[in-house]
Amino acid sequence: MSMVHQPAVVGLDVGGTAINATVLDANGDFLVDRLVEIPSRVLEGPRVAVEALADAMANVLALTGTPLPAVAAVGLDTPGPASAEGVISSKGSTNFSAPEWWGFDFRGALQDRLKLPVIYNNDGNAAALYAHAQHFGALAPARSSVSAIVGTGLGGGVVESGWAVKGAAGMAGELGHVYLPMHGLLEPDQPMPVCNCGLIGDAESIASLKGIENNLLPYWLKRYPDHELNHVGSLAKAAKLVRSYGERGDELALKVFGQQAMAMGRLFTIAANFTDPAAYFIGGGVVETGAQFRGWFLDTVRNHTQLRAEQEKAATIALVPDLDMAGARGAAIAARQTVPG
Repeated sequence: MSMVHQPAVVGLDVGGTAINATVLDANGDFLVDRLVEIPSRVLEGPRVAVEALADAMANVLALTGTPLPAVAAVGLDTPGPASAEGVISSKGSTNFSAPEWWGFDFRGALQDRLKLPVIYNNDGNAAALYAHAQHFGALAPARSSVSAIVGTGLGGGVVESGWAVKGAAGMAGELGHVYLPMHGLLEPDQPMPVCNCGLIGDAESIASLKGIENNLLPYWLKRYPDHELNHVGSLAKAAKLVRSYGERGDELALKVFGQQAMAMGRLFTIAANFTDPAAYFIGGGVVETGAQFRGWFLDTVRNHTQLRAEQEKAATIALVPDLDMAGARGAAIAARQTVPG
């Protein structure tokens, strides 16, 4: 691998178990084409986690032959909730639940440790930035997009003129907690879905793994009392298995994912009337599937995304590419945007 001496940036994606790192060179090329991970050690507290990030950076620099003086800035992304400046919520979060994390200035602590500018985004914004940059290429600075990433929860990001919209408190792009109209989405006797955050009838309450476990499966399993998923031991386990049934065309699974796809379409319909983006991106487990199921799911989302004729011509619905690497790469893109030239 060739040595890099021009200004480069590093992207560091922190999850509950691992840090993924990448390097973006001055030509706009990523110098690794795979996951480069080490344990995130976030359960051991902030001090240990910051050292793990420094180790992850040193590791990826050595791997790519990038000298430290060539690094102009570092992009950091983490799961939220956190402020626009990278301060973990005063109430903690799923991934940073110990009291010592509450209100911790993650970005500032890493910047002090590395002695380099650190630019923060939440993981949804970072993935959205990467999807946007990959899709639009040189046109990215002149385009807008909305990304929804279906995982344990529903993450998201809004990109306007090539930049992630962060909002006054860092909470922009929290698409999972947008209220959706439920009429026609739920069956007549289906209970209103409740989100982990406490909201009733938001997008995440349907379009997420937790939504399947807490809201969709309990209803549909009663409608299909002889289904195998009634006998796997727990709703949590059944929720993780339902995707494999969907890929085989199972009727119950298609009912579950049909409701998810309809929810995504309604979410994008709201986005269409709010920011009128040039692209809508979907990522997560629901589309990391076989081509036939993925195509069916995307078509169902499109069918429930109500665009005006002018918007139909101007907009695309597509996939978030390279999702496992999207966070680190998006974090690096955000850092690159702050480097002069």
